Amino acid sequence: MKATVKWIGEELFLGTSESGHTQVLDANGGNLAPSPLESILISLGSCSSVDVVSILRKSKQNVCGCHVEIAGTRLQTVPKLFSDIHLHFIITGKEVNEKHLARAVSLSADKYCSIALMLSGNVNITHNFSIIEQ
Repeated sequence: MKATVKWIGEELFLGTSESGHTQVLDANGGNLAPSPLESILISLGSCSSVDVVSILRKSKQNVCGCHVEIAGTRLQTVPKLFSDIHLHFIITGKEVNEKHLARAVSLSADKYCSIALMLSGNVNITHNFSIIEQ
């Protein structure tokens, strides 16, 4: 897997993936686009959500929505790394089994989500969930 990043002015950068998709990043605190650290939170939430939805579908759960709220806490010293990240999964569906959802979230965090696994040695990642009956 490869990617490129090109400076496009001020503190804006254009990332291009090997598959040709682009993403603008704003190093100026995310004023015009997500900052690089915001994109890590978004990537973690996306990666985990893919796993959770896939595992729930394989478990024959009637899921029609997945939303994850991600909160990151950064150190106050430079470099301002993430110290903690919390993911709150909100699953919408019919009669979604809480045990299946708990298992899906745990499997994503501990076994399948590449981004969570890359961060886990340095960042305390926690998660919880809620179910909205549809």
